[in-house]
Amino acid sequence: MKNTIIALCLVASTVTLSACTQTERGTAIGAASGAIIGGAVTGRAGGALVGAAVGAAAGYFIARADRPGYCIYRDRHTGRKYEARCR
Repeated sequence: MKNTIIALCLVASTVTLSACTQTERGTAIGAASGAIIGGAVTGRAGGALVGAAVGAAAGYFIARADRPGYCIYRDRHTGRKYEARCR
């Protein structure tokens, strides 16, 4: 398990450094953090994969919400989230 965590850390640092935009960096950092936490908590590769998916989604939305002048809204009818200029 320790080897898996070390490998994930190395891959995560490479992906994070190669990301171009702030949103891509946020997604990469979220995925790496989620994978490390998920793997450490469950002790299984499946936990690391689930943690990476959840972390990537969270990192994406957090990074996207950081754009000045834009807000994230939720459509009342469909529940879908979208980004638009703040009101």
